[in-house]
Amino acid sequence: MQVRKTTIPDAYEFTPKVFPDDRGLLVVPFQADLVAETVGYPLRLAQSNHSVSRRGVIRGVHFADTPPGQAKYVYCANGSLLDVIIDIRLGSPTFGKWEAVRLAANTYNALYISEGLGHAFLALEDNTVMNYLCSTPYTPARERAINPMDPALGLPWAEHLDGAEPILSVKDTDAPGLAEAEAAGLLPKYQACLDHYASQRANA
Repeated sequence: MQVRKTTIPDAYEFTPKVFPDDRGLLVVPFQADLVAETVGYPLRLAQSNHSVSRRGVIRGVHFADTPPGQAKYVYCANGSLLDVIIDIRLGSPTFGKWEAVRLAANTYNALYISEGLGHAFLALEDNTVMNYLCSTPYTPARERAINPMDPALGLPWAEHLDGAEPILSVKDTDAPGLAEAEAAGLLPKYQACLDHYASQRANA
């Protein structure tokens, strides 16, 4: 398994080895020990999510109040998608920055996204399947969203949509922009996130 630090601190890309034979292939997209070694503490598995999207669907930008937040390990089980990690932690040296990574069922790469980071993706094909391993269960009172079309974020959807209209949920369409979310006190604080990561390392 190859591990790469992304340009967003506390987010990593994992690319597993593939073992093909005349029957097909075997790949292990998640290895708990390696994730714990990379991050400094294990990913507690509280929930597994499975989404299916048609081409042009954008899901996100989603995050949860931190602490406890919700760490995610995500990979594409069918089709392909453009996954975007956004640093929305107030006070972070990379606040407002993002990195886009193509995840696909034929490359088997995955992303670990720490608590407090924003996450969104665009389905590049019909029947694109995203699998999420989550550290905490879905808790509506703590779930937050930022509009993925906010021009202040400048996320790279248009260049991958080929002129098609993006497909968003009502929740994401109605979500505030980054500045509105900051003004409303919805964004995680960088130091609170660092303290949360440190407490988990101390208890690992």
